[in-house]
Amino acid sequence: MSKPRGEATSEATKEKHRLEEALEEGLEETFPASDPVNVTQPPPSREDGHVKRTD
Repeated sequence: MSKPRGEATSEATKEKHRLEEALEEGLEETFPASDPVNVTQPPPSREDGHVKRTD
């Protein structure tokens, strides 16, 4: 069953507002700075994988 159109819009609006708030907080916490704020996190790379210990 699909969601009603108003509900999907509400969720999208909430997500947009959350991202705007995170961006604003990041800008306030890092001002003044030379690098722009990145709100999203990059996906893990192969180097980020689990490292097995040899103890």
